[in-house]
Amino acid sequence: MQAAEVRRAVAAARSTATALDLAVDDAVVLNDSNRLVVRLTPCDIVARVAPVTHHAGSAEREVELVKRLVQTDSPVAALDARVEPRVFVRDGFAIAMWTYFEPVRRALPSAEYAHALGRLHAGLRQMDVTMPHFMDRVVETQQDVANRDVTPDLTDADRALLANVLRDLRGSIVERGAPEQLLHGEPHPGNVLDTNNGPLFIDFENTAHGPVEYDLAWVPKGVGDRYPKADQDLVDECRGLVLAIVAMHRWRLGDQHPSGRRSGVAFLDVLRAGPPWPALDSVRW
Repeated sequence: MQAAEVRRAVAAARSTATALDLAVDDAVVLNDSNRLVVRLTPCDIVARVAPVTHHAGSAEREVELVKRLVQTDSPVAALDARVEPRVFVRDGFAIAMWTYFEPVRRALPSAEYAHALGRLHAGLRQMDVTMPHFMDRVVETQQDVANRDVTPDLTDADRALLANVLRDLRGSIVERGAPEQLLHGEPHPGNVLDTNNGPLFIDFENTAHGPVEYDLAWVPKGVGDRYPKADQDLVDECRGLVLAIVAMHRWRLGDQHPSGRRSGVAFLDVLRAGPPWPALDSVRW
C-alpha cells in the first residue's frame, strides 16, 4: 500500500477495534503487501486489512474457511475469540480480527513443517467449498506477462522466457492428471507461524484446488522431501511455475515488495538456467 493508504488502513483497524470495545493504544504494522497486517495493543489482536475492492469477497471466504478448519483441529491461526468471527467494513477497507501469537525464535524443523502441512491438507480435504483451480492463477500470470501495460519493464527476451516456461510447464503438469484437492495455495514460510502451539498456517487468500505438489512447490526443499508419497518430479515442475509466478509479480507495475527489482532479476536468472528448479527460499538476491 502507498503511505497515505497505510495510514487510512491503520486508522480503520484502530477505530474498528475500539468500536468492538477492545483497548487500542498502539498499532504496529507487521506486514505491508497486498494486505496490511497490524498488531493492535494492549488488546493484542492482529487486524488484517485490505481495500474492499481487493479480490472482492476473498476476506469473507478466508474467514469462513478458517472457521471450518478450526473445527477439524487443523493447524491454523484462528480468529480472535473476543470478536464476532466475520469481516468488518470501515472507510473502504475489509477488516478481520485474528488471534495474535508470540513467535517462537527458532528455525522450524523441516519434519515438523511437513507434518503440519500434511495435517492441514487432511483438514482441507474435508472442505466442500467452491474455490478457483490453481491453473487459473497460471492463466492470469500468462496474461500479465503478455500485457505490456502490466509488466512494462520486461525486455522482449525476458517476456518470452516467462511465457515459454509458463506454457510448457502448464501443459506438462496438466498431462500428468495428478489427484487434486483443496490447497492452501501459498504455504511458504512467511505464511507459517512458529508458535508455542506448534506451526500454524495463515493467509488463505490464494486457496485453490490442485495437486498437493503445488503447495509443496512453495515450501523449502527439506519440507517437500519429507512430505509422504509426494511425486517429486511433479513438485519440481510446480516449482518452475511458482518461480515464474513470483518473477512476474516482481516485474509487475506498482509492485511494492521490499526486494524490488533485485529479486525480479534473480528469479529471471534462475528461470533462464532451467531445471531442475530450485526451491523458492533458495533464490538469493
